[in-house]
Amino acid sequence: MPNITVALDAMGGDFGPRVIVPAAVQALSHFPELKVILVGDRNAITAQLASLGYPANSRLDIQHSDRVISNSEKPSLALRNSEGTSMSQAIDAVAKGEADACVSGGNTGALMALSRFKLKLLPGIERPALVSALPTASGSQVWMLDLGANVSCDADSLFQFAIMGSALAEQYLPHSPRVAILNIGAEEIKGNDLVKRCAEMLSQTSSINYIGYIEGNQLLSDAADVVVCDGFVGNVCLKACEGTAQIFINKLRSSLTASSIKGWIARILFSRLFNDLKMLNPDQYNGASLLGLRGIVIKSHGSADVDALVNAIGEAIHEVKRQVPSRISDRLEAVLLERHY
Repeated sequence: MPNITVALDAMGGDFGPRVIVPAAVQALSHFPELKVILVGDRNAITAQLASLGYPANSRLDIQHSDRVISNSEKPSLALRNSEGTSMSQAIDAVAKGEADACVSGGNTGALMALSRFKLKLLPGIERPALVSALPTASGSQVWMLDLGANVSCDADSLFQFAIMGSALAEQYLPHSPRVAILNIGAEEIKGNDLVKRCAEMLSQTSSINYIGYIEGNQLLSDAADVVVCDGFVGNVCLKACEGTAQIFINKLRSSLTASSIKGWIARILFSRLFNDLKMLNPDQYNGASLLGLRGIVIKSHGSADVDALVNAIGEAIHEVKRQVPSRISDRLEAVLLERHY
């Protein structure tokens, strides 16, 4: 019997229902506890379901919307003119208790603005933050935030990001998450006033396992479990990592599929390596959480394919099961109490 409902913005992202509807169907087969609300143009969604031969059933519902928020629309404008859009209605489903989580690949700024307006922030949180897991050299994960929700931040915001990231990582790790600040050097004298002030605050908070600064070349080396930075730095860093990984995978795939003698030799020598390196594929880590809200919102890559979107839905299910907003709220309350005394 389904007990987790996810509202999918069926019109968000680069491909809309062509990818989102097949992903919803695949997710329903993967997660027996899942029910999906597809929010978007009913005719387009129905046509996709028909092409897949997927019959109507109690685990999939369609909620019609007439409008779509474009990727180029400014958040302030999207907020004023959101009525009737697929993104707005998907978030509304969470706010009304009709869904446990929302997943959208649409306009990031609009998603943050609408989520903040409709779901509200947790007590003690000034700004939501985007966080996602990245693969490390050891095969584990590192959670990085903020990834673009806040271009500029103050030290208090970074401190709150550290608390939220630690609370999220705790749901996956058997140990207390190691929290670090991304900086231009590991020495205490390095960095601007922003990171130095945040470092001072974290050093004085015993309930957070703060380990100091790390540099960009340590990001994927398993040096920390949670890495904190502002949204400008985080987004640039994330895109650089994803682009590098994709180039490497594509180059290796090209060598392995070549019809020449060189390709034959490459297949003998590196086929197993290529399978191991699939862990670097950004699609496997699709689904950034918008933390700090009174509900669960997952941002998918706009260019996500079916498998990547299924991963984002899986992240939403996991966070619902772990009651992540409640755990963040509890952790924040404990930290603020500690600092008060």
